[in-house]
Amino acid sequence: MGCPLLLLALLTAVTKAKVFSRCELARLLQEEGLDGYGGYSLANWLCMAFYESTFNTAAQSIKVDGSADYGIFQISSQQWCTDDHSPSDNRCRMACRDLLSSNITDDITCAKRIVRNPQGMDAW
Repeated sequence: MGCPLLLLALLTAVTKAKVFSRCELARLLQEEGLDGYGGYSLANWLCMAFYESTFNTAAQSIKVDGSADYGIFQISSQQWCTDDHSPSDNRCRMACRDLLSSNITDDITCAKRIVRNPQGMDAW
C-alpha cells in the first residue's frame, strides 16, 4: 500500500472512531444488555472499558509478543479477533480492525463471548 493510501486509511479509521462519555456509554451498554451479563454489573463493564481504553473506540496497544489489543474493551488479537500481525484463534470470528469504529455492537458481542468463558472478566 502506498504512503498516500496508508495515510487515507488511517484518517478514515480515525474519523470513524469515537470517545464516549461515561453516561453515553452506560446508556448504550444498558441497551445492549450488558448490565448483569455474565454476573457483571453495568459498573463493572464501565470500569473495565475506562481502564482498558478510557472509552476510546480507536484504542490500540501492541504487546511485546506481537499481538495487539483493540477497541473500547481492548480485545486481544491473540484469541478473539484476527489481524495481519499475529496468529489468532479468532474466537469471535471477526477482523480486529472492526473493533476500532464508533459502532461498538461487534465489540459488545465479542465481550459477551469472552465473559462466557470460565475466566469471565479475568480474561482481560
